[in-house]
Amino acid sequence: MARIAGVDLPRDKRIVIGLTYIYGIGNSTAKKILDEAGVSEDVRVRDLTVDQEDQIRSAMDKLNLQLEGDLRRKISLDIKGLQEIASYRGIRHRKGLPVRGQRTKNNARTRKGPATAIAGKKK
Repeated sequence: MARIAGVDLPRDKRIVIGLTYIYGIGNSTAKKILDEAGVSEDVRVRDLTVDQEDQIRSAMDKLNLQLEGDLRRKISLDIKGLQEIASYRGIRHRKGLPVRGQRTKNNARTRKGPATAIAGKKK
């Protein structure tokens, strides 16, 4: 099993898909990494040689990417900063509402959580 950036990549997937399991790497970034490393996108993770794994790691270092824990920490610090200065976005984060201008009258269940019933009028 290939372990890159502290993440075990799934063995049966192609390497271009396996790299996206690392937090901070999407499809386009994975393709850039593999082009830099000179590794084919069609190689399965289980078929990688140790040399190819090292090439992928060095390509990731060359691209100077923030990944996994560092990226998660940076994002949470950015959100805390927005909350401390009491910006509109910080307030929306604190209240658990959509941050990017979406309406909340009908939907927004992902941010607001499951709907809670309000007791109706008794007859």
